[in-house]
Amino acid sequence: MIRPILGSFGKALMSQLHMRMLLLTIAPFFLSVAIWGVILYFNLQPMIDWVHAYFAGHDMFRQVSGWLETFGAGFASYVVAPLVAMWVLLPLMILTALAFIALFAMPAIIRHVASRHYPQLERRAGGSIWGSLWLSFYTFILFALLWIASLPLLFLPPLGLIVQALLWGWLTYKVLTYDALAEHADREEFRALQKRHRGALLLIGTITGALGAAPMLLWLGGVLGAALSIVFFPLFAAVSIWLYVLVFVFTGLWFAHFCLAALAEMRAVSAMPAATTVQFKDIN
Repeated sequence: MIRPILGSFGKALMSQLHMRMLLLTIAPFFLSVAIWGVILYFNLQPMIDWVHAYFAGHDMFRQVSGWLETFGAGFASYVVAPLVAMWVLLPLMILTALAFIALFAMPAIIRHVASRHYPQLERRAGGSIWGSLWLSFYTFILFALLWIASLPLLFLPPLGLIVQALLWGWLTYKVLTYDALAEHADREEFRALQKRHRGALLLIGTITGALGAAPMLLWLGGVLGAALSIVFFPLFAAVSIWLYVLVFVFTGLWFAHFCLAALAEMRAVSAMPAATTVQFKDIN
């Protein structure tokens, strides 16, 4: 199992350095920045004010401050309102980037990988763009709920990062396996491949989930730095979105290389003629 994972990782890394794949990050990035730039401009400060008023009205600042001081992070209580506001917005930003990757990047990723590495692989079109969007939508709803529920664990490293990586692993496994196989595999092949390689696909998703923690750490640094000035929020948001898009493109390449290789291998095995049964002559 490890050899195909490492082989597809190396191929995905080489593909990521291709100029065509680097350019794929541009359209989803600018679309996400445009949408969230408008949202943050009109709604960021009102949302922070609402969180601040809610915490003040329920005497939560004193409770949070005492809790953080036990971990030696009492200074963070001064930015808890923007911290909560931006962490609530972050899953929505991820959904935006993921949707744009599904719409604009994954079809190009599959064409790039298939044309260069699997030109003879038959396309049986077992999936569709609507199926991808529906799968992305309902899996992300579950992801967002679990993400919000796990936020307090971020103050208990490394448990918080492990949980975040596992959540990312599950999300990317569910969504990108479908996208990687939608154009080439039929439904029976998709179910068979998902069952046969579930462990490997979850491992790839978890590793890329760990890569997804890098933008989260940058985001956290930006939120803590907001104690000096809130004008830096859009900058950190834009950089975080681009990093998420870059991670999604690489993840798409990794899943594409692994899944198409597994599909080609499965078809090759199924196309092999069955072993000929040796007939023995009855000499009695």
